[in-house]
Amino acid sequence: MFKRLLFPVVMVLAGCAASSVRDTPTRAQVSPTPLPPMKSFAATRPPAPVRSNANIASDFLALHFELESGRELPLFTRFEQPITLRVTGAPPESLQSDLSQLLQRLRREAGINIQQVSGSEANITIEAVSRDQIRRALPHAACFVVPNVSSLADFRRKRRKPETNWALLRERKQLGIFIPNDVSPQEVRDCLHEELAQAIGPLNDLYRLPDSVFNDDNVHTVLTGFDMLILRASYDPALRNGMTRDEVAAALPGILARQNPRGVRVAERPISKTPRSWIEATQTALGPGATQSQRQRAATEATRIAQQQGWTDHRRAFSHYILGRMVQAGDPEAAQQHYRSALYYLSQTPGTDLQTAYVVTQTAAYALANGQPQEARQQIRPQLKVAQRAENAALLSTLMLLDAEALELQGERDKAEDVRLDSLGWARYGFGSDWAVRARMQEVAALNPRQELGG
Repeated sequence: MFKRLLFPVVMVLAGCAASSVRDTPTRAQVSPTPLPPMKSFAATRPPAPVRSNANIASDFLALHFELESGRELPLFTRFEQPITLRVTGAPPESLQSDLSQLLQRLRREAGINIQQVSGSEANITIEAVSRDQIRRALPHAACFVVPNVSSLADFRRKRRKPETNWALLRERKQLGIFIPNDVSPQEVRDCLHEELAQAIGPLNDLYRLPDSVFNDDNVHTVLTGFDMLILRASYDPALRNGMTRDEVAAALPGILARQNPRGVRVAERPISKTPRSWIEATQTALGPGATQSQRQRAATEATRIAQQQGWTDHRRAFSHYILGRMVQAGDPEAAQQHYRSALYYLSQTPGTDLQTAYVVTQTAAYALANGQPQEARQQIRPQLKVAQRAENAALLSTLMLLDAEALELQGERDKAEDVRLDSLGWARYGFGSDWAVRARMQEVAALNPRQELGG
């Protein structure tokens, strides 16, 4: 229902640096020359999920009949097609291109009849406002979607009224989506994908999903093959507004057999629910409003709960990853142990290539800072295609900048400069402003141990 303000998953790489690296390295003073043009991703079609339809049916029910708070929803709701959409407010320049690609994907991959219109009325209104305006409306949200409103002012008037209560919704006719217009193009696009998907589809997020934007870990930021299957099933003719959970459950085997025939032959796997205690600890560790010591205690608690649950999947890995981030500045070696644990559990979980790439930004940075460029490059190179397929420019540019520093350390300065220059177009999409791009360049450059010798 809203995208939480979790810390970016790629952050504070300089915390991986060896203790001998100086605070002000020589070459880290990045040149003020103009940056290259921003790059953007062409439309892609992600692979379909490879798991049992029985498991997907359970996911579908949990996504559609529960809210993020754990509250149950009594009835299935969706739009009756066709769906119209309009954009208001002050949209950033990148929004229209990304929105057009998203709408094309929804029509092609999910079979949803959705069209953008220019009139004063539509089923869905996307209003682009400042980040501060969003935080004043919902302090913990980066972007959000609300039923039966068409503007932020409308939401303020109706905020505590029954018509904006998802639990009381019986059908979807009008929804408002509120996204920031003063963040990076990638953040705008991520909000478009998640909030529009929830506007037309399921309202819940499930940490147990390794390959979905319907997961508050914010690892996947564009709609995946699993997400498109869920949306396609949501608009199957066998479903209708007002169906109960039992009625939808009875229809799902036939729906999924039609929509995902390969899933019929895949064996069902046991489902391990995510306890509320782990969710709350994770959100405390990553969300706003907590001190560093509170975050670390929460991360430790999440890791303890994950172990107690006997998890061996991406949730166990995520717990170790978060805790590694929490202890990294004070105990880099302990952080690396947590990252290694995260990589081990990810290796046991299919479909977690993107999670692995995030962890590698930390382990490769550590190798680079400790004068091991070959080890860093061996870790980085396989992850470049992963970030490209996931359309994650922030992650891709970070990996490329790390690769450039490793090449520099190996004495291949011309090749390093080519890779670094190539990364900057992606960085402009992923991080936005020139100062943010230069800050990331400076942060990664600071990892190079030769900088303490003056270059």
